[in-house]
Amino acid sequence: MALPRKIAIHELGPREGMQIEKNPVSTEDKIRLVDLLSECNFPEIEVTSFVSPKWVPQMADAEQVVAGFTRRPGTRYTAIYLNTQGIARALATGKLDMEGVLSVTASEAFSKKNTNRTIEETFAETEKRIPVLREYGITTDQISVMAAFGCNYQGMVEAEHVVRLVARLMEMAEQHGLPISLIQLADTMGWATPSSIRRLVGMVQDRWPDQVINLHLHDTRGLGIANAYAALEMGVTDFDSAVGGLGGCPYAGFKGAAGNIATEDLVHLCHESGVETGVDLDRLLDVAREAEAIVGHDLPGKVMRGGNLGAYRLQHAA
Repeated sequence: MALPRKIAIHELGPREGMQIEKNPVSTEDKIRLVDLLSECNFPEIEVTSFVSPKWVPQMADAEQVVAGFTRRPGTRYTAIYLNTQGIARALATGKLDMEGVLSVTASEAFSKKNTNRTIEETFAETEKRIPVLREYGITTDQISVMAAFGCNYQGMVEAEHVVRLVARLMEMAEQHGLPISLIQLADTMGWATPSSIRRLVGMVQDRWPDQVINLHLHDTRGLGIANAYAALEMGVTDFDSAVGGLGGCPYAGFKGAAGNIATEDLVHLCHESGVETGVDLDRLLDVAREAEAIVGHDLPGKVMRGGNLGAYRLQHAA
């Protein structure tokens, strides 16, 4: 199958990576990581999360991190906010690209564990959030389904169930006049396989051919890159990833499980497959190694250790 000519990569390391770190990371190092990533030419960098410091103390310095980094023209800088208070905090920085997302979790068990809400309660809360986003002037053009491929607490999630959830979110958006352009499918706990990627992505493409599909992939069980390639074969052009493989879900499984798909590994796969990303891979490899030093432990990224094949080819051709 023909691969896309170009894809967009959303770098999540500064947010999802720092959010799960047990070792304290200084505000200065968080700012430095954002600035280093800005040099790599990403279309979007997710900077931080405006959540309760009581529940996520790693994000207590969100305002300071946003105040400290330097914006690069051509890059969007976004953040996570889960309620009205978080939205207000993010807006008050005056420095972020605000966006609205309608989201739900496909696993009832994980929804309760992660947000203390059932799926139905989540739909009710999501609908209440729409007028708040509109009041703040935030455009809502994305929907997201977490744990779309499986859940450690509930097992496999049927693709048909996910499609029904997407349909409900799309209907909700239509009722409120929201022009949804992107559908995110998140493999929150690393259950996806190339075959399940092809099945669910194909079903969503058939039902909503005009919407961009974004995949948020985790490498919990070592299939992240294989899943990304299967998605590329399906024509997916929008991916989330984290430098070095930072991040992951605290409910993903055993201690030490790999986190998000490593950005540099995804970029390397694309470049070796003739797919453009716009990302400076050599610079990104330096940043991945610096990210490892910042968090103070090994990260699961492979290309940061194996090296860029393109650079080796140039070296031997010289």
